[in-house]
Amino acid sequence: MENEGPPRQKYLGSKGLILFLAALTAFPALSTDLYLPALPGITAYFGVPEYQTNLTLILFFVFYAFAILVWGPFSDRYGRRPVLLVGLSAYALGGVLCALSSSIYLLMAFRVLQALGTGSAVANATAIVKDVYEGRRREVTLAIVQTMTVLSPAIAPVLGALILRFTSWRGAFVTQALLGFLVLAGAIAFRETSTLRLTGNPFASLRRLGAVLKNGTFTYLLVTFSLLALAVLAFIASSSYIYEVTFGVSSQVYSYFFALFAAGLAVGAPLYVWLSRWFRRTSIVTWCFVISATSGLLILLVGRSGPWPLILTLFPLAASISCTRPPTTYILLAQHEGDAGTVSALIAASNMMMGSVGMVVVSLGLWGRVELIGALSLGLALVSLVLWLAVGRPRVRAQADPGVREAAGEQAAGG
Repeated sequence: MENEGPPRQKYLGSKGLILFLAALTAFPALSTDLYLPALPGITAYFGVPEYQTNLTLILFFVFYAFAILVWGPFSDRYGRRPVLLVGLSAYALGGVLCALSSSIYLLMAFRVLQALGTGSAVANATAIVKDVYEGRRREVTLAIVQTMTVLSPAIAPVLGALILRFTSWRGAFVTQALLGFLVLAGAIAFRETSTLRLTGNPFASLRRLGAVLKNGTFTYLLVTFSLLALAVLAFIASSSYIYEVTFGVSSQVYSYFFALFAAGLAVGAPLYVWLSRWFRRTSIVTWCFVISATSGLLILLVGRSGPWPLILTLFPLAASISCTRPPTTYILLAQHEGDAGTVSALIAASNMMMGSVGMVVVSLGLWGRVELIGALSLGLALVSLVLWLAVGRPRVRAQADPGVREAAGEQAAGG
């Protein structure tokens, strides 16, 4: 292996690189939120049950999670740029084919192609941050990228609803294709940042997934930090039905309420940067789990009473989960030196797998959608809090403070 510093971005520049990273991490939101207002319309257009339309979301996230696990190790072997070029090309093509779909089954198939392309974008984004930045700068960059990224869930449904005023649901996928080609142009201008390359059998790189997961602390924290994604994506998958069917608002009005939810996601990262000046990241994570549990309880109690009570009780959940993203990503990256693409892939895939479970659960119609989201948020936040306080936080603090490493190790072993 050769180790050289990552090159400067001749064409993108430092600011352009951050914009490019934000665009890469925005792909999941652009691939889902942009056509959320059209879900009821797609269901009616094809004359299929609601669960079949929801499969265009569920299959996307399942294959997206799988793709991340493949693209991440491959990017450690072949580099970030080649993987991005292939993946983004597949995404743009998938958007075109989705717009031309003549049946719900073709739409499902082409959404899978989009998912495979999206996986390459997200698997590389966090890895590139680790390639280029270190220490506090890395953590701040993660927060900046996330802040810029979460604007897309606020804009996407509003744009999707606007598209529906002038065209059909197919227009949403045409827009996705155009955005895919735009970011592909950025990938062409991007200069490679990976300087350490794995060698040998190409498929042996997938074994790095197992090697990283053998790190018990990493795997424990990975599960702890990804549980609440189940509740968030359960809401995202059902949000258009809740607002347009249960509460009876128009697709345009729904997009505004969803934008408020996305605004909650947007404030989390800058809030963390501000709080981190005075509080330890471990304490911030703890209180975010507490706030998430409180928000879940409020959703369960009053969320069903109307669109405004629901969004106001969801806002703290969105903000607290978003606030944990920079510190938890930083903590997970610190657990395993090297294999940045693989680590990034596991972080994203874990969240998507949990989210896919949430989408399936909410599609089963076992309970009222709002009540189910409240129960999931409350229960999973409490479980995450217990797992974090019992083992996760002591181990992270021990790593950060060598003076308490031995005591924390004895406490974890005794527990």
